[in-house]
Amino acid sequence: KMFNRKAAHRQSKADEILKALNIQPGQTIADIGSGGGFFTFLFSHLVGENGKVSAIDTNQDFLEFINKQASKQGITNVITVHTTEQAIPLPARSADLLFVRSVYHHLQNRSQYFSEAKKLLTSQGQIAIIEFSQQGSRFSFHRRCGHNVPKEVIVEEMTKAGYLVSESFDFLPVQSFTLFRPNP
Repeated sequence: KMFNRKAAHRQSKADEILKALNIQPGQTIADIGSGGGFFTFLFSHLVGENGKVSAIDTNQDFLEFINKQASKQGITNVITVHTTEQAIPLPARSADLLFVRSVYHHLQNRSQYFSEAKKLLTSQGQIAIIEFSQQGSRFSFHRRCGHNVPKEVIVEEMTKAGYLVSESFDFLPVQSFTLFRPNP
């Protein structure tokens, strides 16, 4: 619930993020590091009954919370997937969007991780990375505890993994927001 409260805060600008992602009915989305499922459930409504959202997390308690909430709300297009930090356990060519919000800094061997993730994307698939940056107060928790990755580093690592920046947004006050597509 705490993760959902933070994600729902107006500073997180969820409505603007969803608008920028231009999610369509029938799409398949993998919410990597889904936490309490705030974005998972937003995506669920946007993709509709013909779409699917995979809530993927390393924390089984978060996934159980999402399952309970989905059941309470009668949501049938959300599945939960327990994972390690090493790989994303989805079938090849099964995701139109890999959504990675406030998780990038937790991943080890990021270039290798996302190089492997390319096989999960559909032909029009993309990856959205929203990550705390080094902007803002020098006393912020995210800066002091290393819970951030500068946008330049993200772009460099994703380029190494075989991606191109397809779009970048600057409306988030303390996070970068970049969309990547595989480099053909």
